[in-house]
Amino acid sequence: MGPIDINTILMAGFALAVVITIVKTARVVPQKSNYVIERLGKYSRTLDSGFHILIPFIDKVAYVHSLKEEVIDVQRQTCVTRDNIQVGIDGILYLQVIDPHKASYGINDYRYASAQLAQTTMRSVIGQTDLDKTFEERAKINEEVVKALDEAAAPWGVKVLRYEIADIELPISIKDALEQQMRAERERRAAIAKSEGERQSMINVSEGQKQEVINLSEGDKMRQINEAEGRAREIELIAIATAEGIRKIAEAINQPGGSEAVSLRVAEQYVKEFGNLAKTNNTMIVPAELANIGGAVAGLTEILKVAQPKTK
Repeated sequence: MGPIDINTILMAGFALAVVITIVKTARVVPQKSNYVIERLGKYSRTLDSGFHILIPFIDKVAYVHSLKEEVIDVQRQTCVTRDNIQVGIDGILYLQVIDPHKASYGINDYRYASAQLAQTTMRSVIGQTDLDKTFEERAKINEEVVKALDEAAAPWGVKVLRYEIADIELPISIKDALEQQMRAERERRAAIAKSEGERQSMINVSEGQKQEVINLSEGDKMRQINEAEGRAREIELIAIATAEGIRKIAEAINQPGGSEAVSLRVAEQYVKEFGNLAKTNNTMIVPAELANIGGAVAGLTEILKVAQPKTK
């Protein structure tokens, strides 16, 4: 029973040694990761992603680095602007390990060092900027911080990708002053907008009145033109009708019995008009030839004969 127990213990110890040897020998490096290997305490090589074999008890994984982009929260700090206003600023830093060897041996803790350097750089940049500009030029401030950090972090094997200001905390008195300033600015813009609207309204009204006057004058002009054309056409038609009537009278005179009909018509009109004259006037001048109406009619008839067109 005793020898069996010793053999079992020896076998278990051997199996354990084999497992430890395999663990120490085989290494699987995940994607986007690097292992820094030391051999007998000295840097040997950097393992990329994949399967690797190490020498047991001689090679060891000294550092493990992720090549993914890392996000570091930069704690809030108090900065003084160029116009001597204290503001609290916190930010977010984005960086990435690009050289695992430098990140392992170039600095003790590159994350802590990057965060501290971001704070000191931010204080320096804010100290050169007025309070108003800290809100207007955030992008420019972020670029300056990234530029300074990237130059300092190059020996660490770290690439600073970007820095973003997360929040800017102002003193209560400054907040109240800024709110009053913004309120005054909004009121000024509202007053300007209202005056511009009133001015545009007046311009529109005057333009409308101007256009109305133009339209009325154009309408009056067209009316006068139409009336003038109508009167001209009326005169023309009357002249044509008169000429046509005279022509027909002349033709009727030349017909058999035409002269006698004209004489009769003239005598009738003469008598009618003389009668009307007697009705409207108390005093009349009687022609000496009134007794000889036939002679007067004959005289008028002769005038018509002379005035009528000659026929062949």
